[in-house]
Amino acid sequence: MKSKWVWAVLVALAGLALYAGNVLATPSTGFTSATLAKAQLDELNIKAHSKPDHWKVKLKTKGLSDLYVQSNVWSPGGSSGWHTHPGPSLITVTAGAVTVYEGDDPSCAPHVYSATGTNAFVDVGGGDVHLVRNEGTVEARAVVVQFVPTGAVRRIDAPAPGAPGKTPETLSSPLVVEFQLRPAPLAH
Repeated sequence: MKSKWVWAVLVALAGLALYAGNVLATPSTGFTSATLAKAQLDELNIKAHSKPDHWKVKLKTKGLSDLYVQSNVWSPGGSSGWHTHPGPSLITVTAGAVTVYEGDDPSCAPHVYSATGTNAFVDVGGGDVHLVRNEGTVEARAVVVQFVPTGAVRRIDAPAPGAPGKTPETLSSPLVVEFQLRPAPLAH
């Protein structure tokens, strides 16, 4: 009976966290994202290097992955809203410029990427909350390659981090809800 009560509390907390995340999430404005391609990949264990041995890469996954290729477009002043992804993203800016703000950076330092300068960055995913804005006067575009666990939601909206006055948007909510649900081992 106690385990049913514990599960009921966990489900209620999960519902509260989902509700709070949806209510406090910052919406995107002037931003669109279109899926250009999606594929499912088996487990990966890739090790490659160049000859001579100046460059190496490793890519290893456990379980099936969904691979997305996205086209993202920001109008001038447009914003992705605060969000995260369950896996890594490789972003290449192809037109205009975008400014990235990281949710865990107390100084909220801007990181600018443009089609004519440093044009690529990596979002590590896995809870790394960030916001991408077009602070320019022309449309910005990017092509994004994402790896996420098969069946996972590709984008997870997030509440604005609690650092009022230090971000490009008004941040009024210091509430961040984090939890993990792990099923209890089955008794034999």
